[in-house]
Amino acid sequence: MGEPPFEAALSPAEQAAMGELLAADRESTISQIAALTRDWDDLVAASAMVANDDEHDPEGATIAFERSHLRGLLDRAQAHLDDLDEMTERLRRGTYGVCDGCGRPIAPERLRARPVARTCIRCAGRGR
Repeated sequence: MGEPPFEAALSPAEQAAMGELLAADRESTISQIAALTRDWDDLVAASAMVANDDEHDPEGATIAFERSHLRGLLDRAQAHLDDLDEMTERLRRGTYGVCDGCGRPIAPERLRARPVARTCIRCAGRGR
């Protein structure tokens, strides 16, 4: 892919700092996924030991809710990990911090607050 259409949003020092932030967030997210996966496995094992009659079992609705909730948390954590990996690759290519909407630099403050931001504040406000 070619050069970004605008001047890079981050100085070399800011790029290094963002690389460290992305790496730390990635490690934290991997730990979260591991913990949620253990919780999921425990819930599946526990639900295998109870009656399969969710309609008449008072615990059935609770287990179904917990399973759904955990699945949502796991899906969200995995999506965040995918975003972190993509942003790390963009950083490597020199396209990190460039807005997907307008191609202008994303403010470093926004990137520090939300390292996986794909749009600048302006485009985010427009729903891009």
